[in-house]
Amino acid sequence: MRKLLRLKDVLAHVPVSRSQLYAMAAAGKFPTPIHLGGSASFWIESEIAEWLDAQIAAERTIGEKPVENPVHSAR
Repeated sequence: MRKLLRLKDVLAHVPVSRSQLYAMAAAGKFPTPIHLGGSASFWIESEIAEWLDAQIAAERTIGEKPVENPVHSAR
C-alpha cells in the first residue's frame, strides 16, 4: 500500500514555499499531486523520496545540475 502525504508533510521534507512547490510540479521538476475528490492534494511518499534522493545524488556529483523529476521522466 502506498502512503500519501498532505502538503504540510511534503513541505516538512522539502524546504521551499507552497507556491514554489506547485510551480516546480507544474514545470515537471517535482512530482505532481493527486486529487482524490474535493480540493485536497496528496503526494505519493515514494515519489517524494525518489525526488529527494535524485537531488542529493546530483548535488554530490561535481558539475551536474539537479535532476528533473525522475518519477515523470521514467514514465
